[in-house]
Amino acid sequence: MTQEFYSNGKLLLSGEYAILDGAEGWAIPTKFGQNLRVTRNTTGILTWKSIDADGTIWFQAKFNVADFTPKSTTDEMISSRLVSILKETQKLQPEFMKTSGGYAVETELTFPRNWGLGTSSTLINNIAQWSKTNPYILLSKTFGGSGYDIACAKQDTPILFKIKNKQPIVRNIDSGLPFSDHVYFVYLNQKKNSRDAIAAYRSQDIDKLALTTTITELTNNLYQATTLTEFERLLDLHECVISDALKIPTIKEQLFVDYTGSVKSLGGWGGDFIMVTKRENTLAYFKQKGFTTILPFSEMIL
Repeated sequence: MTQEFYSNGKLLLSGEYAILDGAEGWAIPTKFGQNLRVTRNTTGILTWKSIDADGTIWFQAKFNVADFTPKSTTDEMISSRLVSILKETQKLQPEFMKTSGGYAVETELTFPRNWGLGTSSTLINNIAQWSKTNPYILLSKTFGGSGYDIACAKQDTPILFKIKNKQPIVRNIDSGLPFSDHVYFVYLNQKKNSRDAIAAYRSQDIDKLALTTTITELTNNLYQATTLTEFERLLDLHECVISDALKIPTIKEQLFVDYTGSVKSLGGWGGDFIMVTKRENTLAYFKQKGFTTILPFSEMIL
């Protein structure tokens, strides 16, 4: 018998960093995500295969089901992290993978792994579905983070997300921006490590209350913006606020200072995707600079 699970990828459009301290963020589930397929067998072995969007296998391993002792692996670090996830899952659900027999597990991304749309969060949510555990708790025990990515994995519309009293609060909102055809997502050709980005933020001496208040207000104004001009003003202000908090230049100041539209980082600054507003030369501008993965808003949002 084969079980199948699927989780949506994610993008955080506003609230990065400050969402960790209670600010409200605006996030979208993406048309891209990750599948997980589990087939039971009688081998006593857990075989794991991870497949990228282009069909290549980027990780393979075999473990003893009884204690997850590795028998073979193509990457020791990934193998160790996977074992820790499975062991944390068993702590939350003691019956998980405790029956006799074996398992053949296959994960398959529908987006390139280096895009940063949630390889880890979609895995956690899929394993939580498989084991019938709380994905937010499993995330906190493994990768950490605010949990907005878990919320996106489970939702089919854009959301507002915040943490209150250590609990996630999710509000579904309308998916439409009246000017969405003027919004693009551009991949920066490098993946940002979320844990490193969070650690860098935590090291800053920041007035967290002031920051979260400002970012929450910007979030609520952004998703309700009715004109592109207002939207761009709010995006630019959001960038300035986070830049001041992190004490690093905005991505526009670093790479795109001559671009006349707005440029906003998404997630950990310096990698993954940016959101840009359209100008007549948008596609040519970014392609000339070597950034060729450019998706319209409509092709990214679920």
